[in-house]
Amino acid sequence: MTIVDVVVAILMLAGLVGAILPFLPGAPLIFAGALLYALATDFTPIGAGRLAILAALGVLAWALEHVAGVVGARRAGGSRAAVVGATLGLLVGVMVAPIGLLLGPLIGAIAGELLAGRAPGPSVRTGVGAALGVLTGVVAHFALALVMVALFVWWVWQG
Repeated sequence: MTIVDVVVAILMLAGLVGAILPFLPGAPLIFAGALLYALATDFTPIGAGRLAILAALGVLAWALEHVAGVVGARRAGGSRAAVVGATLGLLVGVMVAPIGLLLGPLIGAIAGELLAGRAPGPSVRTGVGAALGVLTGVVAHFALALVMVALFVWWVWQG
């Protein structure tokens, strides 16, 4: 096992952890590991096409994770104020991660709805929808990160 293999393995593992924890960029770390491996092996088992597939999966993982809270608020009947509140709550929640990532959108969506004049019951339902959306986004990011790592390992093993 070479130093490149060790660094790639560390990047891949850090990427899987980062798919769950917000202070590590999950999919970008996995892609960085694959790119490093491709560069070190002259793009032999991992070529430009396979890197493009990993990049597309990484962008999809990032998008799902960051849009899911807003979608969750909207699907729970939230107004524009709830979406803005959930987004602001997510931004503030990042600072006190990981629990802030669930509570931020929840509290933000509830506050947005209450400030817009909605009743407390529907406001709480919207907040729960936002929190469930964020949780769904994290699960989707982790699942796509696993797919990225599995594809990389398969391609290298077959290589």
